[in-house]
Amino acid sequence: MRRVFLGFLLLIVSSVACAQAQIPEPKVVKINERVYALLGPMGLPSSHNQGYMVNSTVIIGDQGVILVDSGGTDVVGKHLAKAIAKITPKPVTHIINTHHHGDHHLGNVAFKGAQILSSEQCRELVEKTGMEWVQIMESLVGRKFPGTRPMPATVIFPGESSSERSIQGVKMQLWVPLGAHTPGDMMVYLPDDNVLIGGDILVNTTTPVMRDGHVRNWIAALAKAQDFDAATIVPGHGPLMTKADVAKLHKLLAGFYAGVETGYRKGLSDSEIRNTLDLSEWKKLKEYETNMGGNISRAYLEVEAANF
Repeated sequence: MRRVFLGFLLLIVSSVACAQAQIPEPKVVKINERVYALLGPMGLPSSHNQGYMVNSTVIIGDQGVILVDSGGTDVVGKHLAKAIAKITPKPVTHIINTHHHGDHHLGNVAFKGAQILSSEQCRELVEKTGMEWVQIMESLVGRKFPGTRPMPATVIFPGESSSERSIQGVKMQLWVPLGAHTPGDMMVYLPDDNVLIGGDILVNTTTPVMRDGHVRNWIAALAKAQDFDAATIVPGHGPLMTKADVAKLHKLLAGFYAGVETGYRKGLSDSEIRNTLDLSEWKKLKEYETNMGGNISRAYLEVEAANF
């Protein structure tokens, strides 16, 4: 009987281990000979995706790889490392984090010795909230990640700045707009490749999340993003974008904010304003029901502050 019980226990442990190992594979899109998009699955972190639901970008330099956004846990980071190894034998020498949300930076720890770059405020927020994001990921996925810990940037760029760098022989422009999706966003533009990497300021086919954002700044950042000569745009979540897609997102956010502002000036509450907005295009996006109520409340508070 004891042998039967031990056998049953081993079967359960084995099944759990197998379930944990089944992280979805990234969709690898070759943009050109040195730039690849690793498109993660859509949705919130869950046991199904094991916390992997973000886009990353692989930029192959002279001696190593620059990785933009490393995933939400050490396990996801290692998963991405395996995908990168299938593209190039070169090691990841640099990581660029587009903002402080855990799904974009908690995989940093999987890339030993890599230099990490971010905006100055992103680093401050990673230091302040990084362990909270570990707990959030563990709660949503339903397992512990003992190997996951925040790894803040060692190279930082000030707010409202644009810096030109050559990393591993790759020319890039690191643009830190006035806080939009988060207070510490950063976009990466590759002028020789006509590629713009937007983090979560740019998302495609899913609802933008405004919880930590400043909507008016976000609208301005989307307007500026269209000035880059980008043939291919990598969003933080969803399929690759074009400038036409960015223009559509810009129009959507601008119309949304204007609608909330109009309702506020009529004396309506945020819940009353929802019934006055044209949300037909928003309803086509993934995670609409999850995020739209919070987005309206966030925009309402911003409008209220602006009109105080």
